[in-house]
Amino acid sequence: MIDNSFNNDADWTDLYGDVTIPPNAPAPRGKVVEILAFVNADHARDRVTCCSRTGILIYGNCSPIMWFSKRQNSVETSTFGSEFVALKIATEMIQGLQYKLRMMGILIDGPARVLCDMSVVYNTTAPESVLKKKSNAIAYHFVQESVAMKVIKNAYEPSESNSADILTKVQSGPMRQAIIRSILW
Repeated sequence: MIDNSFNNDADWTDLYGDVTIPPNAPAPRGKVVEILAFVNADHARDRVTCCSRTGILIYGNCSPIMWFSKRQNSVETSTFGSEFVALKIATEMIQGLQYKLRMMGILIDGPARVLCDMSVVYNTTAPESVLKKKSNAIAYHFVQESVAMKVIKNAYEPSESNSADILTKVQSGPMRQAIIRSILW
């Protein structure tokens, strides 16, 4: 069994200070909403431009509410880079969704849980991790700051069970059906 537990005890204050979510939201009413996102990227999927494809599937209380599949604007030289760009896009989408829900007075159940690639999880959940590639620095720090603000928390999801895989890659019939069943559960 894959351990996709979320790291909640990292201390980010040395890197980002005391970052918090803006407190100008109305008082929450109604039931709490839990946000879960699956993120994946297919490195150099476009055969002409070598751009990667991003796939994002966001659930609200176990129902798929947002999905995104688009070619990335930049050419990444590694799978790590394309996964980081995908996670940055997902983080932006989650921040927007959380803000909208808060402004409507909907209570959000803690940070959004984001399931993605292992290398990205390690580099965004450990404050001591160091980025060795300058070209990914903006996405790297944006995502790390969002983890520090407790907007998101990341965990590993293998490709075989990552629902966002359907938005990035071509699968065989049985694999595609299994992913569709997992989305509609």
